[in-house]
Order: sequence, then structure tokens, then C-alpha cells
Amino acid sequence: MAVNRSTPAGRVFDAVNVVVLVALAVVTILPFIYVTAGSFAKESELAERSFFLWPREVVTDTYRYIFSTDTFLRSLIVTIAVTAVGMIIQVLLTFTMAYPLAKRHLPGRNLLLNLVIFTMVFSGGLIPTYLIVRELGLLDTYWALILPLAINPFYLIIVKNFFQELPEELQEAAQIDGCTELGVFWRIVLPLSKPIIATMGLFYAVAIWNDFMSPLLYIDDSTKWTLQMFVRQVTVSSDMANTLGQIDPNYIPPEQGLKFSVIVVATVPILLLYPFLQRHFAKGILIGSVKG
Repeated sequence: MAVNRSTPAGRVFDAVNVVVLVALAVVTILPFIYVTAGSFAKESELAERSFFLWPREVVTDTYRYIFSTDTFLRSLIVTIAVTAVGMIIQVLLTFTMAYPLAKRHLPGRNLLLNLVIFTMVFSGGLIPTYLIVRELGLLDTYWALILPLAINPFYLIIVKNFFQELPEELQEAAQIDGCTELGVFWRIVLPLSKPIIATMGLFYAVAIWNDFMSPLLYIDDSTKWTLQMFVRQVTVSSDMANTLGQIDPNYIPPEQGLKFSVIVVATVPILLLYPFLQRHFAKGILIGSVKG
């Protein structure tokens, strides 16, 4: 039921919505502000004050220490590379599978769609997935972080719906002009799919960047740690110098501030992607989620 915004009830409704959304935003952002402020605070202040949004004295010792360690720099480079390559592969596989499934005349289309939907409800589980990764020889390789979840079935359905909403007349006209099915996909469909490409790319990139379970299960070599694995080791380790790699034997990094700093460093890069993709993101997710 639509609400008339010009009536008193409509204005009250809008006011309540604003208050609720602002409250949710505050609850969401306050922990990150606290962690960011704590990363610039002295260890003594972190011990004295249980919560604050701005440190008494801004110090950057923990950041200088983190960026001077080989372990962090190596994990950052690994994460950037795995995220970039994985996102490209996952988007490519998702789109190449979604395009034929968008064709209603495809033989066996309903069966394939039902199998895709089945995987959204049921999965093999952790142990069978690990056994498959091991038998494929992917253990302790970066491919183990990309290929097991190369196609997300929910994202696949969204992309398929997006393709179904594209004008069929454009594709038919291209085929009349002699364009092959692959040519139609590459020259007609993909240029019209920039919003959904940006949306799926962002979804996949965020998922790979934030994933620490896959490295924990499949990566034994510490030189192949991703950034999230590095963050996990720092936050649970009692020996910071051994985890990070000691630069100065006479300097002991502040434990709590160091944990906050690595969390900030691991979070900020992926957050910076959102402003650049926001316009495509909102349009793509709405377009691809309307029809079935």
C-alpha cells in the first residue's frame, strides 16, 4: 500500500524511516570508527579507555611497522593478484553460463536451471569439497582460492534474468547481418551489460578479498598467505614479532593497536571500490532481480 507523503501520516512515516536508517548506520559505522581511532592511539590509551572515537594523541607507529614487514607486503600483493584474477575468471564463467541459460529455446534449459537452483539449497559440504580440491592437486595453490566457488548460483540467476530483459530484436538483427552467437554475445550483449558486469565484479571481488576460510583450509605455505589470513594470524597470535617478522629486535609493537591497524588496512582498499562502482551497482542489481 502506497503512503501519501503529503499527509501527516506520510510525513511521520518518512521521519520514522529516517530515524531508523540513521540509527542502523550509526550502529554499523561506530565499530569501524573505534577500530580506526584505536589504530592511531597509544597502547596506554587503549588500556585506559574502553571506547573512544578520537585518540588523545595520534601516532602512526603501528602502520609504519606493518608496512615495513615483508609478511604484510607479500600478503597484500597476493591478495590483490588473487582478487583481480579470480574476479575476472568468475565473472567470465558466470556470464558465459548465464547467456545460454537465458535462451528459452535451449534444449535441456529447465533441467540445467533446476540443477543450478538445487546447488543453492544443498551443497556437498566442507569435507567433500576439501577432498575434491585435494584430488585435483589444488592444495597449497592459489587456484584453490578461486575455482571451488567460481560460479555463484545466485549471481548466475541474476545475470540470466538481466540477459532475458535485453531486447531480442537487437540480437536477431545482428544474426541477420551474419554475426555468430559468440559475436552477438561479445559485440551486442556485453556492451549493454556494463551495470551488471560492475555489480557482479564487485560482489565477486569483495567475496575473494574477505575470504579467509579457503586459505585456512587449502594453504599451508605461509608465503602464500592472503591478507585476511594475515589479519587472522595477527589477531589470534600471542607472538606478534614472529607472525609479522621482526624488523628491529629492540622494538616490541603494541599488541592491541597492531591488531586494529591490520584490520583497517585490510578493510579500506575494498571500501574504496564502492564509490567508483556505485552508479553501476545500484542499476545492475535492480535490473537483474525483477523477472524470473
